[in-house]
Amino acid sequence: MTLTYSHCNLCPRACGADRTAGERGFCGAGATAYIARAGLHFGEEPPISGTRGSGAIFFCGCTLRCPFCQNHRISRAPDIGRTVDAPDLAALMMDLRNRGAHNINLVTATHYLPTVIAALDRVKADLHIPVVYNCGGYEAVETVNALADYVDVWLPDLKYGTSEAAVRRGAPADYPTRALDAIAAMAAQTGAPVFDSEGMLRRGVMVRHLVLPGGRHDSAAALAALAERVDPAMIRLSLMRQYTPPAAFPLPSPLNRRLTSFEYSTALAAAQPFTGYMQDADSADESFVPVWDLV
Repeated sequence: MTLTYSHCNLCPRACGADRTAGERGFCGAGATAYIARAGLHFGEEPPISGTRGSGAIFFCGCTLRCPFCQNHRISRAPDIGRTVDAPDLAALMMDLRNRGAHNINLVTATHYLPTVIAALDRVKADLHIPVVYNCGGYEAVETVNALADYVDVWLPDLKYGTSEAAVRRGAPADYPTRALDAIAAMAAQTGAPVFDSEGMLRRGVMVRHLVLPGGRHDSAAALAALAERVDPAMIRLSLMRQYTPPAAFPLPSPLNRRLTSFEYSTALAAAQPFTGYMQDADSADESFVPVWDLV
């Protein structure tokens, strides 16, 4: 598969936008990569952030743009931030490594993959720390396969278990199928999780599922589908409780409220086949949103 900005095929939408000619696809991005932040990030799961932080690079724009996105300021406005080319991005990766980052964490990078891969070609052999691919789960299997030599740790979302729930939240109807296909390919690529002596994830797949208000039945469906598709021993699960209604714009019920303990407990019960990481109730605030210091 050739990953290209021309007649774009970087995500399953395959919208065909010629971004080299100034067109923009659903993601809102052109042919120039934009980032909103590059720094040590302590808001990920313990085996990702550790004690020294994850070297997170947040890209602007998104192939999903969920209505409740906590990073909405950059996911919906891809021109916020600053431009980077492959040499710039490679230099940022090396700087984060030199600052002690446990890993290089590429956050929502799919729509800039040609630039990302060109940057990794420059530095991958010298990083000596894992590359984490942090994404919304809506990935083409061909894209996952194209990243086999670059990605050590996959950190995808599994947002929805049914097409109905996906469409209700503004996602494509094929989101569950695409995400499960991609996660299965990721697990086949990396094998079972491998941790180092510090407990940091060096290789493997960690799947995130954010439990949504009013979505406990879909959470159960998503986790059941995941356990059926991928051996739970081959991945780790992060069951997230941090949903916070964005203060910047109103959402309809039930997305305009926080999660209840009952809703999260229902998801916890469905997560029994998995080993992983669970969140406390006090995680539901906007402290998880980074400061976009490259705006």
